[in-house]
Amino acid sequence: MKDDRMTDRGQLSRLRRIVVKIGTNTLTAPGGGIAHDWMQAFANDAAAIRGSGSVAARDVILVSSGAIGAGCSRMKLTARPALVPERQAVAAVGQVSLMRAWERAFDSIGLFVGQMLLTKDELNDRLQYLNARNTLSALFNYGAIPIINENDTVSTDELKIGDNDTLSAHIALLADADLLILLTDQEGLGDVNPDGSLGERISVVPELTNEVMALAGGKGSTFSVGGMGTKLQAARMATGSGIPMVIASGQRPGVLESILSGDDIGTLFPGNSQRLAARKRWIAFSVDSSGVIIVDDGARDAIVGKGKSLLAVGIRGVEGEFASGDAVMIAGLDGTPFARALVNYSSDELKIVKGMKKPAMIDALGGN
Repeated sequence: MKDDRMTDRGQLSRLRRIVVKIGTNTLTAPGGGIAHDWMQAFANDAAAIRGSGSVAARDVILVSSGAIGAGCSRMKLTARPALVPERQAVAAVGQVSLMRAWERAFDSIGLFVGQMLLTKDELNDRLQYLNARNTLSALFNYGAIPIINENDTVSTDELKIGDNDTLSAHIALLADADLLILLTDQEGLGDVNPDGSLGERISVVPELTNEVMALAGGKGSTFSVGGMGTKLQAARMATGSGIPMVIASGQRPGVLESILSGDDIGTLFPGNSQRLAARKRWIAFSVDSSGVIIVDDGARDAIVGKGKSLLAVGIRGVEGEFASGDAVMIAGLDGTPFARALVNYSSDELKIVKGMKKPAMIDALGGN
């Protein structure tokens, strides 16, 4: 992908690795349960943009919601369970139905699927992160359609990624995708009328300003977790890494082909002009921060303006406890974070050497 902002929809046709997230409402039939007819139509659409033959023209990755909704339908529950063990059990039942339905839909057109269940651990740990990326590459080489979901059967609240909008953004970064598409039950991001009703669809959002973020509404539905707010957060992650994103209606026939043909549907969020390298994407968005380092204005200018490393002389404060190699947030004197980094020293060591020049720092750490 060229190093420019993709505001021209005509450029979407040349993108080659596509992550598609499908929301619970889109996957759910009007009477409840899995929308099998919709899934078949989507599989046909995905196959069309993927291309036929032994070598696919495009790689297509699905991030599929719907496990808990499918489980609730299968178990005849009328609401999403409130307790974690109950949700995990319902997800375990629903995941079987969901993957069986996806396998049936793609098998009918001669394609096969491969399931990947992830937790936050696979995103935080660098080795597991790389293993997940290698698994994706192998699935592509075998001609499979990867279908990814969070492993709800083992994820507790404190270990959850949170929602599949966020997960799909993580997958786009992990897979080095060219485009992220979020399919929902809305036509895209809409403006808000003075009376509070939803206004016209916004075709392109050049920048995720505070005003744009304020357009997000509430939660989606009884069985879903996200809403427009989580989709805009996903856009912030994807576009911040240089990956464009589209929010569009999953009910539109042939929606994937339409998007990649450059049709003016949904809402396009162009990727930042500078595409982050894979390791920087992982540091910036995937690994959890263990603490905060407060720096002076000179250090901030050196990091932001010149791409320099942080030196002890520019450190003014250290918050939290962390070890060498952990990820931390870097904040200015006003406390506002502006960067993330992996540290070479522990929090205890940095508290000792903050504000010191290198010779004094070496002496203070005993020559280390």
